[in-house]
Amino acid sequence: MPFRFPPFRLNPKARKPSCIVKSFLDLSSKGKLSEAVSSLDLLRNKGIRLPSRTLAYLLHECGNTRSLKEGKWVHLYLKLTGQKRPCTLLANHLIYMYSSCGDFIKARQVFDKMSSRNLYSWNNMLSGYAKMGMLRPARKLFDEMPEKDVVSWNTMVIGYAKSGNCKDAIRFYKEFRRASIGYNEFSFAGVLTVCVKLKEFSFTRQVHGQLLHYGFLSNIVLTSSLLDAYAKCGAMDDARRLFDEIPIKDILSWTTMVSGYALLGDMQSASEFFEEMPMKNPVSWTALISGYARNGMSDKALELFVQMMALRIRPDQFTFSSCLCACASVASVKHGKQIHAYLIRANFRPNMIVVSSLIDMYSKCGCLEVGKLVFTLMGDKQDCVVWNTMISALGQHGHGEEAIQMFYDLVRLGVKPDRVTLVGILNACSHSGLVQEGLQFFASMTSDHGIIPNQEHYACLIDLLGRAGCFDQLMDQLQKMPCKPDARVWNALLSVSRIHRNLELGRKAAEQLIELEPQSSAPYVLLSGIYADFGRWDLVEKIRQLMNKRHITKELATSWIETGNKVHSFTASDRSHPLKEALYSILDQLAGQREEDASLLEVER
Repeated sequence: MPFRFPPFRLNPKARKPSCIVKSFLDLSSKGKLSEAVSSLDLLRNKGIRLPSRTLAYLLHECGNTRSLKEGKWVHLYLKLTGQKRPCTLLANHLIYMYSSCGDFIKARQVFDKMSSRNLYSWNNMLSGYAKMGMLRPARKLFDEMPEKDVVSWNTMVIGYAKSGNCKDAIRFYKEFRRASIGYNEFSFAGVLTVCVKLKEFSFTRQVHGQLLHYGFLSNIVLTSSLLDAYAKCGAMDDARRLFDEIPIKDILSWTTMVSGYALLGDMQSASEFFEEMPMKNPVSWTALISGYARNGMSDKALELFVQMMALRIRPDQFTFSSCLCACASVASVKHGKQIHAYLIRANFRPNMIVVSSLIDMYSKCGCLEVGKLVFTLMGDKQDCVVWNTMISALGQHGHGEEAIQMFYDLVRLGVKPDRVTLVGILNACSHSGLVQEGLQFFASMTSDHGIIPNQEHYACLIDLLGRAGCFDQLMDQLQKMPCKPDARVWNALLSVSRIHRNLELGRKAAEQLIELEPQSSAPYVLLSGIYADFGRWDLVEKIRQLMNKRHITKELATSWIETGNKVHSFTASDRSHPLKEALYSILDQLAGQREEDASLLEVER
């Protein structure tokens, strides 16, 4: 027979449990929620029923701390003390508790059984759906609401914005404005999220005007979001004007400016803002470090990381990822190993991005076996990102067959490959000359994995066929493309044309590329190289004149050397290094020695 609880009998002699209530509140406020809830069974046995407000408080705390088990015990206590259909106050808090803990089936059951619902009941249920991204049931519930207030509309706008459905978020926001039911500070949170995601300057300016009109620019959270929106649009002049108008600037505002300038590539302004910051946190340091790493200033990124560590500021996942990327770009395995060692010593649990950055760093520093070891020793391999990095690393080192085997392992373990996975495997086939295998992967992308090839996949295909000299197949695939080739495709074609000294195809690709990216130096340089291979120096000179006429300068290549715990970077005809006099003196000596050796060889012959 199933166990039955004895019936609850209210003890008429029991006094108002004011002291009991106080002890419950004290336990909950001290973080001893489980201890407080476990006492409910004792109270039930003594015939004591706690006041609704105390139980509502307990349920609210269970929701705030995501304590589903304790919340269910409170709900059971309600049922056992004769409150199977609790009052509206308790039902609302039950909905909040279950929604906060992610149990929407129970939350909906409580909602459906309510004999009397108020606006708070509807909004509570709506908020639970929206927070978990369950927008279809949220929309259905919203349409059924007999009454809607500013909270209802805000919930829908924020829910759509956070889920990335910017179109519906804007539509709801416009309907909300037409409803003329007033605003609060949360009314702009959703639409500002849309501004950040869409990166549309004109829309951001409109929202800025509305914030100004309704007097919410004094809210530092909204202003910081607006700053972020301008920064994402690349409108740093507008961001700077807004920043200067903020009377009390918090760390978030300063960090947003540093990050914005870094995103734009203006590292001087980013550095100046960083130095002026009255207080810095790990996010501020990471913003500048990642900016240096992203803009090819890896040595500065690593220098800043050393300063950060010296000041005992604990790095976060993004800091480590950025620094490892910096190590990879300058092939500084020594610094990379030091960061890896710190992760191990500090017992820091890296996320998939940091693990991927470690594998990428070791691979680009020529330590592929160490990268493979990192991959092998990691625990959870259900994230596609780390597989993509390993496949790409194997491909770059010419281990195409091993990359293919790893792809099959990925599929066998039930990990779903994404677009990046297919780019990696196609590149691996290309670098290893595995043409038929690459063509098979390309053909099965849609049928086996549901991935429709995009421009990057076609660029990989062109590179695969071009490197193998299969120009007839290459042209056939180019003509079959469902869309007009973009710069990546033409760039791949131009590169393989130079490899195989195909002048006509190279000229055609360069013309298309120059039309698409007239200010990029790459097509001019590659085409000039093809002409030089054929000895057409007259055409090489014409290319140079055209570049001068259009004010296009070739990006200087940079080389690095690590010595004495410091990475030194150099460019062609570099005069900026502090030891330039000594360096050029040694170069002159080497050049002189080479001429002498060449003369001796001539004499011996």
